[in-house]
Order: sequence, then structure tokens, then C-alpha cells
Amino acid sequence: QLPLVESGGGLVQPGGSLRLACSASGFTLVDYTITWFRQAPGKEREEISCLSPGGGIYNYAGPLFGRTTSSRDNAENTMYLQMNSLKPEDTAIYYCAARRARLCQRGSEGYDFWGQGTQVTVSS
Repeated sequence: QLPLVESGGGLVQPGGSLRLACSASGFTLVDYTITWFRQAPGKEREEISCLSPGGGIYNYAGPLFGRTTSSRDNAENTMYLQMNSLKPEDTAIYYCAARRARLCQRGSEGYDFWGQGTQVTVSS
């Protein structure tokens, strides 16, 4: 079983919402910082937000800033990313990554686990 699996992506109309899930297996999510990234075709990977073991949420400046809410269900060993007011330019593959650390750090290096990604398509 893969250590991190994203789900919840799909096709949504502009203005709609999606809740992505990042489920962990083989390790305890609460011991790791979990960061959401996305990557659209031909574009660089973008950081969206990070949730620290202590519950701190860091929403990074960028196109999705102000339109996301992060949460964690410790019993389910799963982190969620709620995205609202979606736009066609939000179309991308969304990834979560886990790093065993107490604090969130910028950048895409040094992660212990990456998920395989979930496709989000915003289109009418």
C-alpha cells in the first residue's frame, strides 16, 4: 500500500468546490508536516498550504490564497484540503507530501513521502 494517497479530484464547474483528501498508511500523519502542491501542464510546481503537527496552518501566497481550508482527521490519518470558488486556471494535478518535522518549511525538497496526485479539472 502506498504511504500517501490523494483522492477527491475530478471535474468541477467554475465557482464550484472540491475537498481533496490525503490519506496516510504505515506512518502517523500527525507526526509530519503535510504540504499540498499542484502542478499544471507546462508550469512549475506550486505550494498551496502546509499543516504542521502542532496544527499550525500556513496558506502560501499564490492563486489559491484565501480560497482553501486545511484540516486533519487524526482518527482517519487523513488530511483534507477544501478548495472553493474554483477557476479554470486551478486545473492541475494536486499532490500532498509528508516530511517528518515539527515546522513547515518552504520548498519541495526533503520530503519523506509523496502521493501520486489527483487530477482537478475546472471547466464548464
